Amino acid sequence: MRAKRPIVALCYDFDGTLAPGNMQEYGFFSGLGDIAKTFWREATALARENAADPILCYMMLMIQKAREGRIKTTHEALRAYGRDVRFFPGVETWFARIRGFAHGEGVDVEHYIVSSGLRELIEGSAIGKAFRKIYACSFLYDNNDCAAWPANVVNYTTKTQYLFRINKGIEDDADNTAVNAFVPEAERRIPFSRIIYLGDGHTDVPCMRLVRLQGGIAIAVHPKGRKQTARQLLREDRVNYAMEADYSEGGRLESLIQAAIRRIALTHRMATLAGQNHRHRTPGAE
Repeated sequence: MRAKRPIVALCYDFDGTLAPGNMQEYGFFSGLGDIAKTFWREATALARENAADPILCYMMLMIQKAREGRIKTTHEALRAYGRDVRFFPGVETWFARIRGFAHGEGVDVEHYIVSSGLRELIEGSAIGKAFRKIYACSFLYDNNDCAAWPANVVNYTTKTQYLFRINKGIEDDADNTAVNAFVPEAERRIPFSRIIYLGDGHTDVPCMRLVRLQGGIAIAVHPKGRKQTARQLLREDRVNYAMEADYSEGGRLESLIQAAIRRIALTHRMATLAGQNHRHRTPGAE
């Protein structure tokens, strides 16, 4: 019987990882004049003054500013703002290229978003259909289909739960029982050793450390010429690699991911040949 193909999960933050800046700055802010210059400072101050979650504050402020500026916040309008998002070099063809390469190596690749950005904007972007699942913030809508309240909030600590959902194969966002249930390592859908996480900053640290310590690969990416944060994360042993956010065909980042996929494919073939006559230990799991 043919051996089951291993699955590799590539998990991405969005803002600063796949796209420069914040996604709201491309389409949503365009109808609000100079708001981009003060929005994030105002959201940060609001969170600090009220000891509140910064993600909840920015979502509330988006609704408030949209009402003041009389711009639409229907589900379809928010998706439409996502069409204006621009990406780092090579991103728009990256996902299909990596899947194609992996298939040739006997591996299946699944792409996931784990982001504090807005799911609606990501869904509407040029790459929205590339992902098996988008774990991100989202809104509840009123009777007029206008954003009225946060439906789901993904902050820098809650991000890690979504890696466990991917690890265990639990895709229902509302299922908080199964994600905490004990599942033996051998029965998990995607072992952490087959998870690759790409992020750009300190809000990604919990995910980076979790993946790295459980035997996966954590990569800090950075815009060209702006290496400071990524290099710091590397020095602090938070990540395995620091790379420029250049997803172009034949580039260094693509070569690194290809090498990681080859290693996973080889490890899987070796384990299959050995049958039960080997012991697998996930680093950091004890």
